[in-house]
Amino acid sequence: MTNSPLLPALFLDRDGVIIENRANYVRSWADVEIYPQAVQALARIRHTPFKIILVTNQSAVGRGIITLEMAQAINKQLLAVMAKENCRIDDVFLCPHAPQDGCDCRKPQPGLLLQAAQKHGIDLSRSMMIGDALTDMQAGLAAGVQQTILLRTGRGAAQLQKPEAAQFHSMIVHDSLETAVQALINTLLLPPT
Repeated sequence: MTNSPLLPALFLDRDGVIIENRANYVRSWADVEIYPQAVQALARIRHTPFKIILVTNQSAVGRGIITLEMAQAINKQLLAVMAKENCRIDDVFLCPHAPQDGCDCRKPQPGLLLQAAQKHGIDLSRSMMIGDALTDMQAGLAAGVQQTILLRTGRGAAQLQKPEAAQFHSMIVHDSLETAVQALINTLLLPPT
C-alpha cells in the first residue's frame, strides 16, 4: 500500500438530490426522473480533486418491495446516464435495510460513509455531505465530515420546518445541488469546468 494522501469527498444522497423522490419508492428505471440542474452541477465538478460518492438508503429492498439486484441495476443505469452527460460519480454505497433492522449503514448512521472512506482512502474531516434530509446531516456529522449541506429539493424544504433542524448550527442550506456546487466553486476556489 502506498502512502498517498487521503482525498476529500463529496457525499451525495441520491433521492431528492440527484433524482426525484417517490412516495412509493423508486422501484424501476421508469420511476427515475433526474434533476437537470443536478446533471449540470455534477458536470461542473467532474475535474475536482473530490471523490464523488452517492450514499443512499433504499429501504424498499428491506421492505420486500424490490430486490437488491433491481436497486443495484437502477444505480448502475443512473451512473451510465450521468457518465454520458459528462458527469463523474466514483461509487455508490447503498443500505438495503428496513428502518427496524438496526443496521449501522442506514442513515442517520455513518456506516455508508465509513465504508466509502475505507475503500477509497477518503479524508472524512475534509469531506462534505449533501442531502435533502436531516438524517443525511446526522450521518455526515457522525462520520466526521467537515461540512453538511441541506438542499431544499426533495424533502429538504419540509425537513427545514422540523424543530430539530435548529440543532444543526453549522448546516448550510441551498436551493439545489447546482447552487451548492456554485458556492463550493466560489469558496474553495475550485477550477470550474
